[in-house]
Amino acid sequence: MNISPKTVNCDENNLWVELNEGRTLGVPLAWFPRLLAARPAEQAAYEINPRGIHWDALDEDVSVKGLLAGLADIRELNRKVA
Repeated sequence: MNISPKTVNCDENNLWVELNEGRTLGVPLAWFPRLLAARPAEQAAYEINPRGIHWDALDEDVSVKGLLAGLADIRELNRKVA
């Protein structure tokens, strides 16, 4: 079975992703600074594909594999470390 996103929502603090196999994952928006800084309309302007979620205007991609592994936006973390 391929696990893919079914629905996506952001609240004030979290990104919520319902998967096609029934689970719902919630992760802190702080893991994805571009999503955290985005306006609600920007957060809602996403595209779902079989492997994850893409926000074109925000240049943000979140993979189901990364969410299941508990991974944050590595690009942003690398900038803070460097």
